[in-house]
This record gives sequence, structure tokens and C-alpha cells, in this order.
Amino acid sequence: MDFNARIFVAGHNGLVGRAIVKGLESSGYNNILIKSRAELNLLNSLDVEDFFQQEKPEYVFLAAAKVGGIVANNTYRADFLIENLSIQNNIISSSHRSGVKKLLFLGSTCIYPKNAPQPLQENSLLTGELEFTNEPYAIAKIAGIKLCESYNIQYGTNFISVMPTNLYGPGDNFNFEKSHVLPALLRKIYLAKCLQDGALETILSDLSETNESNALHYLSSIGVSKGKVNIWGSGNPLREFMWSEDMANACIHIMRNVNFEDLVHSEEIRNTHINIGTGEEISIADLAKLIADVVGYQGDFHFDATKPDGTMRKLTDVSKLHSLGFKHEVSLREGIKRVYQWYLENNSNVKH
Repeated sequence: MDFNARIFVAGHNGLVGRAIVKGLESSGYNNILIKSRAELNLLNSLDVEDFFQQEKPEYVFLAAAKVGGIVANNTYRADFLIENLSIQNNIISSSHRSGVKKLLFLGSTCIYPKNAPQPLQENSLLTGELEFTNEPYAIAKIAGIKLCESYNIQYGTNFISVMPTNLYGPGDNFNFEKSHVLPALLRKIYLAKCLQDGALETILSDLSETNESNALHYLSSIGVSKGKVNIWGSGNPLREFMWSEDMANACIHIMRNVNFEDLVHSEEIRNTHINIGTGEEISIADLAKLIADVVGYQGDFHFDATKPDGTMRKLTDVSKLHSLGFKHEVSLREGIKRVYQWYLENNSNVKH
């Protein structure tokens, strides 16, 4: 990938896309194409086609997607399915028609069956039923994998799919309705610490609220009180978390060094996607304790077992990634320290 190559990062304002742009720039790439939602509607096939024909990107990172946590996935099921199908279909098909040299499609490890053997290997795809709460999103991402493989088989394109584990980092979504577990927990625990410290002005600022009574009522509604934080589920599920900039570096490494033909090992071509993760896991309960230690929260946790846990374990097998020459660098504790500092410096810009 030449340093002057025209590189389109779709979804550059998202957690992963932002990290990919930063990683490309720091590596010396100087011709990065980015478009805001107002400038390019990825849900509109004609707009996307026009963009590709006019701009002629040579490389594409497809990080654009409608994403959210367990609540959002389970609530907006139709939206998650149709919007993700539309975005990826438009970009992948336009990439083929405009002659893109290589495309990297980003999915999610939620593509694997609910009861797949752990750690999750790439060849577990489509061997069982999906976890119900994020089934529509997972189906969309599976379709993206198969679309990339199918274009490669039929037309000889070089489209690669990667499946990231749970990601967190600078620019994460801390909105309680839409965020994933780590940023949601971090913000809850931070606000609980503020209550302990009597930092009501800080709480009002964080919540963009002017009325103290309203703020305390809202905190109570989301399970945050002085000395206790309520958390959905039993606390027993095990999860894997990866620093977003490590993920971005993995994507850039694969784009530079790996081709589709390197991932084909039999006549029947399938499961050519690559897991991206750390290969390390932690329970939600222990994650809460780790965040509390970093933040300085001294209170208790209450786990509401009446709420869904989701998949009980979701650890990626990253042996393929390691064999391709990449391994993560940032530990979970260090990453939480970094994202907590980022939040303290930027929470006034967080959408609540």
C-alpha cells in the first residue's frame, strides 16, 4: 500500500474508523478520503456509487456500521439489520465496480453461534444458532463476510473480512442507551464516585443538567446511588476487550501484508475471515472491580440477575492473527486508565 495511495475510511467518525485514520496518518499515509454523513449517505446506493466513480479509492476500510450495546441491539432489531446490510452492500459492490485494489470489511465476533466452542475459531461460523439479542446485527455481518468471499471467488477481487472482539478507546460511545458494556460501566462508576465525593457540580456537568433533583433522580433510574452501582446481569459472563488503536493497527497490518489468497487453504472456500482480539478474558464482575480500582470508587456493586446476560463466554481464538504477524500491545488495565483520562478531558462533548 503506497503512502500516496487513495485510501477511503468509511465510518471515520466511529470508534474504529477514527483509530484507523489516526493509525494511517501516524504511519505516513497522506491521501486519506473521509466523508461525513452529511457529505455522503452510505445508505443511498446512488450516492455511494457516484462517490466511488468520482474519487476512485484504491483501498477501502469498511468500518461504517450501525452499532450499539445489548439494549440497542435488542430494541432496534430491524434498523440494525437493514441499515448494516445497506451500508456494506453499497460499499462492497461499488468497490468492485470501481476497481478497488483491496477492501477490509470489519464485522464482529457476535457472528459466532451462541454455544460455539471456546475460544471462538473462525471455522465455527454457521455451525449453530446465534445469540438472540444481537441476531439481526450478526446476520448482517455474516452476509458481509459471504459477500466479500463471493466477490473474490467470482470476480477475483481482494476483499478481506476481520472480526474484532469488544473494543474500547478514545471517542467511545458513553451514552447509557447505546454504549457497550465497558464505557457504560466506566461512566456509571465514575458518577458513583462523584456522588461519594459530593461532587454535585461535576455530576450536573456530566449529565448536562442544571437541576440537582433531576440529576439525582436520573442517576437512581440508571442504578447509580451513593455507595452502590447496579449492573445488568449476573456479572458472570466472560468478555474480551481490545484497545481500539491496537485494533486499528491490526487492520493496517492486514491491509499491508495479507491478501485473500493467503487465507484460502482448501478447494471449498469459506471461513477466510480473521478474528482480531487479545485472546484474554475477564468476567463482567471483575471488570467492574478493575474499573473501580482505576477510578477510585469505594462502593459496592449489585448485579441484577433478572436482566439478560447475553452469551456467557465470548473469547476469540487469535492464532490465525498471530500467525499473520500481529499481536496486541495495550493491556486492559492500561487501556482503562487511558480511556478514563480521555473521558475526563472530553466528557463535555459526550452525547448523553
